[in-house]
Amino acid sequence: MKTRNALVLFLISFAAYMTMIVMKQHSTLGNRIYDVRIINGFTNNSSLPLVVWCVAANGENIGGRALQERDDYSWSVEVGFLIRSSTRFVCTLKWDAMRKKFEAFRASRDRYRCGAAAQCLWLVKEDGFYFSNNGVHWIKDFPWLS
Repeated sequence: MKTRNALVLFLISFAAYMTMIVMKQHSTLGNRIYDVRIINGFTNNSSLPLVVWCVAANGENIGGRALQERDDYSWSVEVGFLIRSSTRFVCTLKWDAMRKKFEAFRASRDRYRCGAAAQCLWLVKEDGFYFSNNGVHWIKDFPWLS
C-alpha cells in the first residue's frame, strides 16, 4: 500500500511539474508570455548581415540588430488570456538589395500557432521565411518577394 501511495504521489508531482514547464505561464492574472525570435539562417553571408528592425503596433520602437550567420534577435510579448488582444509586432528585414516587412507576432494569429511552449520562431533564409514553434520542425511561411 505504501508503494502504491508513493507512486501516485510521484505521478501527481511529475504531472504538475511537466504542466508548469509546458505551459510556461510565468506571468500574472492569466496572461501568457510569448518568446519571439528571428534567426539568421543564411548559409554564406559573412560580409552581409541580415538587418532586423521591429516596432509594436502602438508605435513603440523595440529596436533591432544586424545579425550574422545563426545569430538571432528576440524579445518577449505578454498577452492577456481572457481579453481579445490586438498585440502585434512588425519587423522590417533587409539583406543585400532585398527588403521585407512582416508581422513577426500577431496575438490573434499566434495564440495557438506558437504552441504550448509559447515559442514563435522565425528562420530567415535565402529563399524565404520559415516558422516553427519548437525549433525543430520548420514550415516555409512566405518568400522574400511577394
